[in-house]
Amino acid sequence: MRISKKDWIFIAVIVAVFGTFYLISGEEKTTRVPLDDIHKPSYELFKKTQSKMEADKGCPACHYEPGGVPFPAKHPVKPKEGPSRCLFCHKLKLAGV
Repeated sequence: MRISKKDWIFIAVIVAVFGTFYLISGEEKTTRVPLDDIHKPSYELFKKTQSKMEADKGCPACHYEPGGVPFPAKHPVKPKEGPSRCLFCHKLKLAGV
């Protein structure tokens, strides 16, 4: 059985797709939520409800602008109103989360 030109093109496309996924995957750059006394209520709420959206509701109490814990200059989203989605990017330091 001979591999035709179309087969080689298909193989090249598949290798390119997998190569692209490999290149864009890498080290997680987002900081994790600290496991300290300040963030303990969020961890306890998550353990109780298993809902990140419920745990997110406590974030704006401290993380708001101006006056709260400042966001880094390069932080992509700085929520002003509405529900926060901090745990969409920032992961809890729990096994399997």
